[in-house]
Amino acid sequence: MTHEFRFCPNCATPLASMVQLEDGGEKARLRCAACGFTHWNNPTPVLAAVIEYRGQILLARNAAWSGKMYALITGFMEAGETPQEGITREIREETSLEPLELNLIGVYDFQRMNQVIVAYYARCEGEVSLSPELVDYRLFTPEAVKCWPGGTGSALADWLTSRGHTPQFFDWSHG
Repeated sequence: MTHEFRFCPNCATPLASMVQLEDGGEKARLRCAACGFTHWNNPTPVLAAVIEYRGQILLARNAAWSGKMYALITGFMEAGETPQEGITREIREETSLEPLELNLIGVYDFQRMNQVIVAYYARCEGEVSLSPELVDYRLFTPEAVKCWPGGTGSALADWLTSRGHTPQFFDWSHG
């Protein structure tokens, strides 16, 4: 979820969109006329994992989601950790599984949420125990899993392609 800044965090003056010359040319950003604070609004790094567990792909359903969508394990990177450390932490926190192998799939933009997704493949072992954030999980064969357009769905599709599978996508036109 993106948050809109309205006031300067330094002096509480209302922020205004101001155009200034930057390295790449003129850029409009929220700025404080009183103290010069700039809200950069840069994308947030989010980590994601295509988890292979017992030869299948584990997808989970978040407790906060309406509907029955299942997706990759994701989470925000914490200050002071590498992306690999972060996704290992997220996998452990959300599923109690232990990654045995971790490989970068790719980096994906998710502009709707102002995020950059760093996606990994993680072969994991252990017994699944979901965090309170998650209400269910399912295991899918590579042939049966369906991808969604954009974001982590693109990462899943790229991983499937790298393993010789043709990704199947949800048909959103049929509710």
